[in-house]
Amino acid sequence: MSPTLSVVIPVYNEAPHLAATIDLLVEAIDRSGFDAELVLVDDGSTDGSAQAGAAALSERLPLSVVEQPNRGRFHAVREGLRRAKGLNVLVLGARVRLRPESLAFVRERQQAGELVWTGHVHIHTVGNLYGTFLNVLTEIAWSDYFDHPRTVSFGLEDFDRYPKGSGCFVAPRELLVEAFDDLPTRYADVRHANDDAPMLRRVAASRRIHVSPSFASDYVPRATFRTFIKHSIHRGSVLLDGHGRRESRFFPYILAFYPSSAAVVIASTFRPRVLPIAAAATSVVAGIVAASHRRSRFEVVTVVALTPVWMAALGAGLWRGLGMLAAARLRSRPPVASRGEREWS
Repeated sequence: MSPTLSVVIPVYNEAPHLAATIDLLVEAIDRSGFDAELVLVDDGSTDGSAQAGAAALSERLPLSVVEQPNRGRFHAVREGLRRAKGLNVLVLGARVRLRPESLAFVRERQQAGELVWTGHVHIHTVGNLYGTFLNVLTEIAWSDYFDHPRTVSFGLEDFDRYPKGSGCFVAPRELLVEAFDDLPTRYADVRHANDDAPMLRRVAASRRIHVSPSFASDYVPRATFRTFIKHSIHRGSVLLDGHGRRESRFFPYILAFYPSSAAVVIASTFRPRVLPIAAAATSVVAGIVAASHRRSRFEVVTVVALTPVWMAALGAGLWRGLGMLAAARLRSRPPVASRGEREWS
């Protein structure tokens, strides 16, 4: 008999985090009544992530390990979905730790006909400035939900008003397989593809997506300056792929970024003081926005300090993404015929 739930965890060099993630996953499954399996997709890790995951599970659930060359999270999730056997699939990030009663809540609501759920993710902030910064950013971006967390559902018409992501997402397997197999990324190198927004938008076109504080998890963010910068650059490219589309409410902001950032860079080559002035202005605006959302003094100071650095890294990723998008477009064009070929055609 096929399991009622397959858990797909894509991993890339996440060995230190897998034991805690898997322990809490098993506890949540034990309390839920789901008959579950785990599909661990190792996306070319060099730190023994697959072995660490298998050791942490210790035969508490049926396990399938898929090892592939580094092809990016999009491919890892898609391969995991293809290997999954369950009626439903939970896609779970290696750094995302389920709360004990989360899956019991989902199972009960699924039995009532509410089949698609995205997790209410709490970002760890204690002792982590980067986590604090990302938490403020996230809760302001999705303030329609985080200002008043509650059980709610959304579709295409209000898709961009609510948080969602494939780091903690459960739905019928066939629905997810269909969404991911459409391959909506526009990059030739799929390692930089957005692995959630375009696919989940396709899911929302046919089924309402639910979110609730009762389907909760905790995310452990990067904790060093180097990993924060590296991840922010990557997120810039991912952001363009997922939200550089007219249907996204973030599209106008992304569109405005390119001429404004280019103007600052060009102006700073003639007047070097423009760059620090622009950075200071960005900090002030970010601090005002954070304060207007009633964030604590510590959070406001953190936002003021990190916003220019984050914007520079995210901006680098956005420009990189634009270059990859242009390269992909050029490769997809048919070759231009020579004059002689045109005459004989």
